[in-house]
Amino acid sequence: MKSKDVVFLFFSTLLIGIGADIITGFILKLPTGGIKAFFLYIVGLIGFGAIYSVFSQMGFFAYLTVHRFGLGIFKSQALWNGVQLVITVFVLFDLFYLRYTAFYKKGESIASYFIIPIVVLVIGLIVAYFKQKATNRGAFIPTLFFIVVVTTVEWVPVLKQNDVYANWMAFVPLILCNAYQILILHRLNQQNAKRTSAQG
Repeated sequence: MKSKDVVFLFFSTLLIGIGADIITGFILKLPTGGIKAFFLYIVGLIGFGAIYSVFSQMGFFAYLTVHRFGLGIFKSQALWNGVQLVITVFVLFDLFYLRYTAFYKKGESIASYFIIPIVVLVIGLIVAYFKQKATNRGAFIPTLFFIVVVTTVEWVPVLKQNDVYANWMAFVPLILCNAYQILILHRLNQQNAKRTSAQG
């Protein structure tokens, strides 16, 4: 990508993160205490949305680097996809098991600890399907890996708090920003290739 593509990706992803947190924040909790409290609440939502957007972008570019290293090390797209699939399954299991062992209280329903990994998996499968449809079959597993594994890694600091409000405030912007970035990447590359060919 050229520098202007990177700038576009940064600011568009930033806006998605901010918008996602503002909407999520008002769905989960309405501010009370007058205009000042309302204004401060919005400022806080904008700040959190921006922070999670930056986390998402850091994770995205880190994954692109790791993906290139993986292809170089394993010398085969199929083998590297297999490794990513194994890691994805392991992370999904940990999303259940580690939270269960850390936060389970006697009398709670175990089923509630399955919700997060199932939601993450379903979203990952949906995004991977659309990525594959827009590009090629080889993009399915890398996209699934990115949505599940990278989103989880970015989400871990908040998950440790075991706070429902904080979990949603982090998850929604992270998952939306990650989905947006992985789905728009090939379009930016295609536009860049067209510009290069036109100039040549």
